[in-house]
Amino acid sequence: MQFPTSISLKQISDLINAEIIGDENAEAKGINEIHKVEDGDLVFVDHPKYYAKCLQSAATHIIINTKDIEVPKGKNLLYVENPFEAYLTIVNHFRPFTPAMEAINSNVQIGENTIIMPNVFIGKDVKIGNNCVIYPNVSLMDYTEIGNNVIIQSGTVIGSDAFYYNTKKTQDVWYKKMQSCGNVRLEDFVEIGAACTIDRGVTATTVIGQGTKIDNMVHIGHDTQVGKNCLFAAQVGIAGAVVIEDGVTLWGQVGVGKTLTIGENAVVMAQGGVPSSLKGNKTYMGFPAEDAGIKRREYVWIRRIPEIWEKVMKA
Repeated sequence: MQFPTSISLKQISDLINAEIIGDENAEAKGINEIHKVEDGDLVFVDHPKYYAKCLQSAATHIIINTKDIEVPKGKNLLYVENPFEAYLTIVNHFRPFTPAMEAINSNVQIGENTIIMPNVFIGKDVKIGNNCVIYPNVSLMDYTEIGNNVIIQSGTVIGSDAFYYNTKKTQDVWYKKMQSCGNVRLEDFVEIGAACTIDRGVTATTVIGQGTKIDNMVHIGHDTQVGKNCLFAAQVGIAGAVVIEDGVTLWGQVGVGKTLTIGENAVVMAQGGVPSSLKGNKTYMGFPAEDAGIKRREYVWIRRIPEIWEKVMKA
């Protein structure tokens, strides 16, 4: 999430009651979670396991709960006892939750020749391009951006909250919601089927690239980046922070794990499971998804196991 204007660390420290270790006049451009940080951003970390990752990330300013570390050159620390609560304070200050009081927010931007059918919900600061068709019972949540010539079928939700929690098993309630302040962007000529859900980014943008077509009952997790001209069949499930490059095809019920990459023009056959990154321009099947040619030969040999076992026992 980018702030409306750059904010000094002194202003941020006053907001979250933090001790500054570094330049209090330095400015923060926004706040992002670790997978999406950029130069000038704030990021928070509250576990020693991730201190090094955050300190070595692109983030310029780190909200942290220790002083017992070496601060890299060019970085500034904001020391607080509970960095996660500091994150929530910042997000609630710059992008507070406001309940909707109308079906279509008064500040929505709708392009020419776009059709909005009955019972569609459109939240605040939503932008919709030209020549789009939004079918009944679609929900377009806050800050969603939709390009031109986009079709969204009935019952789909665009911009639902990320499935993302701060976990502490020393508490009675282990999982505390990490408030989402990102959004979803659908580029030109995207088509979304019925009863799909596309989560907004935790702090950044979930993107569906130009010309991509998505069947019914597909779920796409937070901060995922889908390239151009991809094709996803029914019941595909994609976890958070995945990169899917241009021209990828995922057939029915493919499951994709988090924070991995599927290379351009890859094809994953129905019911394939993808727990790690895949190279492009190949066809995959099975779980874990492997080269389809190799996997088919494995299946042939598996079928021959009883025959081979019988021969072994007779030898």
